[in-house]
Amino acid sequence: MLKSELLEIIANGENSGVEFKRDDLRPEQLAKEIVALANFQGGKLLLGVEDDGTISGIQRNDLETWVMDTVFGRYIHPMILPYYEEVEFDDGKRVAVISLTQGASKPYVVRNNNREEIFVRVGSTSRLATREQQARLFESGGMLHSEVLPVSGSCFEDLDQGRLTDYLTNIAGDLTVPQTHEEWEQRLKGLGLMVGRQDGDSAVCTIAGLVLFGRSPRRSLRHAGVRWMSFTGDEKDYQAQDDTVLDGPMVALWEVREGEGRILIEDGLVERLADRMRPFISEESSQSNQDLRRDSYYRYPLDAVREAVLNAFVHRDWTRSSEVEVVNYSNRLEVISPGTLQNSMTIDKMLAGQRSARNPIIVEIMRDYGYVDSRGMGVRRKIVPLTREFAGKDADFDLTDDYLRVVIPARPGL
Repeated sequence: MLKSELLEIIANGENSGVEFKRDDLRPEQLAKEIVALANFQGGKLLLGVEDDGTISGIQRNDLETWVMDTVFGRYIHPMILPYYEEVEFDDGKRVAVISLTQGASKPYVVRNNNREEIFVRVGSTSRLATREQQARLFESGGMLHSEVLPVSGSCFEDLDQGRLTDYLTNIAGDLTVPQTHEEWEQRLKGLGLMVGRQDGDSAVCTIAGLVLFGRSPRRSLRHAGVRWMSFTGDEKDYQAQDDTVLDGPMVALWEVREGEGRILIEDGLVERLADRMRPFISEESSQSNQDLRRDSYYRYPLDAVREAVLNAFVHRDWTRSSEVEVVNYSNRLEVISPGTLQNSMTIDKMLAGQRSARNPIIVEIMRDYGYVDSRGMGVRRKIVPLTREFAGKDADFDLTDDYLRVVIPARPGL
C-alpha cells in the first residue's frame, strides 16, 4: 500500500470497514475487532493509529509474529488468512495494515477463557451479536437453513392436504398417499416439510412446509405472505390506491382430469398477488380495436415482474421478521425481499448468473411446479434484458444488510 493511499484512509476516519487501534492492546481485544470485520464485509484494521486519526506508530518489535501467531492462531476461529503489511513514513513511524476479505465461514468467533463470542460491526464499533444476528451469520455461512426451522404452534392440520396429495402423486411420483396421521407426518418429515419434536409429541411444520402448503401461513408465521401497495405518485403517501397483506400457500392447487390434464382449481400466493396487482399495473388504450374493444397495456414487462416476485418469495431470509413487499408507483415497481444475499453473493455475481439458494427445499418445490426457472438465471435472462427492452431503462438492484430491492421502471408514455 502506498503512503498516499494509507493517509487517505486515515483522513476518512473509522467506518464499518476501517478500524484504528494502538498496538498495545490485549490479543482478545484485537481478535474482537478482526472477527467483527470478518463477520461483516471485511475491511482494514490499522495498528499504530489513534482513534482520532493521529499516527502514533508501531511500538511492538515482533508485531507481525504476535498478530499472526497469537491473535489469529489462538483467538480466532475458524482460521482466517489476512494480508499483513507495514507502511513506513518519513519520520520513521510505521503503521501495520491488516486487510480482511469478507469471511466465507461465518460466524467467526473469539475463543477466550473457554468461551466463544461472536462480534459484529455496527457502524464504526464492534459489538456482541444479538440472537437474531447470530442466526443470520450461521445461515450465511451455510451452517443453518432457516426454512427447516420448526414453526411453534403449527401442526399437520395447518397444511392443505389436497395440495400435498397433488404434489406427492402427480409431481413427486408416490404411488399412494399416506393413510394415517403418523404416515403423513413421517412422509412430510422426509421432505423437510415437518420436523419431529424432542418430547415425542406430534411433529410441527417447518417454515418451508407452512409457506408452501399451509392453509393460512400467517396464523403461525406472521412474516409470511406478501405486502402489496399501490400509489398514484412516485413516493409513498397516506392515500394509497391499494394496501393489503395477502396470505396463502405459495403453490396453487391442481387436479388431474382425464382427457384435460392438470387443471388449476385454486390459486396460490403468486396468482393471488398477480390478480390483485393487475388493475394497478395496466391501462386501457384510449382507442378501440377492430372488435370495438379497448386493448390493455401493461406498464411493466410481466415476465420480469414475475421473476422478481418469485425470487423474493423463494430466496428471502426467514430470520427477518418482515414480509416480502411489492409496491407500485407512478414511475416504477419495487420488489423488496427481506435479508441480504446469501454466501458472499453480490449484485455483480447475481447479474453474471451465479446461483446460491438460501432455501433449497422451497426453491426445488417451486421449480417442480414450474414457478422457478430450472436454470436459475432469471435475473440475467429475464429481468435485465426484458426491462431494458420494455422501458428503455435498466432495472435497479439495491442491496443492504436488511433487504434486496429490485426496481423495475415503468414503460414511458403510459
